[in-house]
Amino acid sequence: MRYPNLIITILFLVGAIILPFQAQALTISPVKMELSGDPGQTLEGELKLFNEQDETKTFYSSVENFEARGESGAPFFLPERIGLATWIKTEEKVTLQPKEEKTIPFSVVIPQNTEPGGYFAAVLWGQTPPAASTGGQVAVGGRLGVLMLLKVSGAVEESGGLLEFGAKDKFFSSLPITFAYRFNNTGGDRTVPKGEIKIKNLFGLTSATLPVNEKEGSVLPASARKFEVFWEQKIKESDIKITGVKEEPGFFEIAGQQWSEFHFGWYTAKLNLTWSATNQNANAKYSFFVIPWQLLLIVVIILAIIGFLGMIVLKKWDHHVILQAMQQMRKKHKKNE
Repeated sequence: MRYPNLIITILFLVGAIILPFQAQALTISPVKMELSGDPGQTLEGELKLFNEQDETKTFYSSVENFEARGESGAPFFLPERIGLATWIKTEEKVTLQPKEEKTIPFSVVIPQNTEPGGYFAAVLWGQTPPAASTGGQVAVGGRLGVLMLLKVSGAVEESGGLLEFGAKDKFFSSLPITFAYRFNNTGGDRTVPKGEIKIKNLFGLTSATLPVNEKEGSVLPASARKFEVFWEQKIKESDIKITGVKEEPGFFEIAGQQWSEFHFGWYTAKLNLTWSATNQNANAKYSFFVIPWQLLLIVVIILAIIGFLGMIVLKKWDHHVILQAMQQMRKKHKKNE
């Protein structure tokens, strides 16, 4: 399994980190490790530390367990020295010369009586000794982390399910539209929801098929997580601003987008969700309207202008026809005289 969403969130919280991050003094690889083993087994591995700066630096290690709190998928680091945080052994500190890279070994000693299931911790490296660090979600300093996802083999309960699916509104004028679903994991190991959202119009034709968890974010045991899925407007490369600053589209820009990818009427989004090794599944649907009123308003105004000009032209044409008829009648009358 892969967990990039969870990993990125963790690295962000431990110092706004996306590795490699050139503004930091340190680069760590890999950014995550997925491990599995039996009770009583010792696992061994290695990671690499690279000093980005032009001066000698000493980095100190610490290991902290984490759990999920809230529904964003963001982890909460725990100060208690129990579980996986005590099973991981590595060097306490490493001194790196400028631009030097070192390979650091580590081991995970799984106790003999360990219950099957998922265990989660992060090996953190920073320039502050761990005694000065604090646990929790805040004030974790400028440490970089390697995420350790350990699965201890054995019979693990897999349970949980879909809690909610929908969107913020029932009426939309244009894309993007954000769908959200909440998933609850009551099992003993992390799980990764998979599946799709299929959007169909009033005539039953498929307008879009969206992956429910494109980045394969995971849900930790004893937690619920909210996932957002975006039905977005197709963007051309020429439409991307050079500055990279996202600006709110204006009235005519929205109308142009509505014209380039026209959506109108009643739609139904059908969620098909699967999870766990036994492929448990759930289904849900949500109906909504798309009414591109900006585009429709412009069309109505254009039609009104065309109609008005048409009436003027028609009146002038009628007047011209009447004048021609009157002239013909006069000529005929003069001939009869």
